[in-house]
Amino acid sequence: GFIGGPQVAEFEKEFAAFCGSKHCVGLSSGTDALRLALMAAGIGPGDEVITVPHTFIATTEAITQAGAAPVFVDIDPGTCCLDAGQIPGRITPKTRAIVPVHLYGQTADMDPILEIARKHGLAVIEDACQAHGATYKGRPAGSMSLAGCFSFYPGKNLGAFGDAGAVVTDDEKLAQTIRMLREHGQSRKYFHDMEGYTGRLDAVQAAVLRLKLKRLAAWNRDRRANAARYTKLLSDAPGVAVVQEADFAQSVYHLYVILVDDRDGLQAFLSEQGVGTGLHYPLPLHLQKAYAAMGFKKGDFPVSERTADRLISLPMYAELAPEQIDYVVDCIKRYLNDARPKQNTAQRA
Repeated sequence: GFIGGPQVAEFEKEFAAFCGSKHCVGLSSGTDALRLALMAAGIGPGDEVITVPHTFIATTEAITQAGAAPVFVDIDPGTCCLDAGQIPGRITPKTRAIVPVHLYGQTADMDPILEIARKHGLAVIEDACQAHGATYKGRPAGSMSLAGCFSFYPGKNLGAFGDAGAVVTDDEKLAQTIRMLREHGQSRKYFHDMEGYTGRLDAVQAAVLRLKLKRLAAWNRDRRANAARYTKLLSDAPGVAVVQEADFAQSVYHLYVILVDDRDGLQAFLSEQGVGTGLHYPLPLHLQKAYAAMGFKKGDFPVSERTADRLISLPMYAELAPEQIDYVVDCIKRYLNDARPKQNTAQRA
């Protein structure tokens, strides 16, 4: 079959094992994974879900499409992931869940998040859409909470040939509910226990993902080696901060992100030198037009705002050659050294 079938079932088994989870439900996108996981966890109208403003909009779309309201918490300036210390101040009687985002290939600091959730009876659903194979204190991303949500968009560390996603979980009932939601709420053909959606993974994508999954660990190792080379070479670059790999995490470097003050100038210069870069993400969600009704203003989440103004994603993929990395870093250093105000030599004497 084109939809579902043995390829999907086998991929679900293999990806569950890869994530150290009991169940995997293949879906049509990472956004569906987040949305259906929230819905299956019983989150809906009148509920609040805590997450970060520094993420792709899919994180909050899933929350509002489940009927709930996103509540923002700022990020840690070093890792760019959710700052757990700020969660308690945002919890209200309506809070039902926390969605930490494992950004750029690195997990958020999960133990304090899980501890707060336990204390307040909240569900935790990991947005692991950029973190296939990342670990937190040795535990795989997506396996530490009620559910982990993944995207297999073609540009991801594990990418399909189109849109695809999955939820992993140890909770059998949650997996069952997501299976029904992805297929119009059917318990069996034409018998609908609830209204659902069309959120299925198709067999072609599952077959592609099965082939690529075998190579994911090796690709992630290569990405880590490339990141280590970047970090070493950038250590003496003036005014460059690298998004930190926390000591609790092993990042899979979906993106390699640095922070610089003259980001736009540097990006234009790199483009002239033939180096492609990206901005992930240049405007935090609380300042997006889509969320104007939430009434936020500049200054409300200062770490996210400062990060958004300074970040730039450098070329990062498994097959990147050492000399390509050297060239990118050389260009960055040339630009930053030229851009620095030259010391007045007379003054120094």
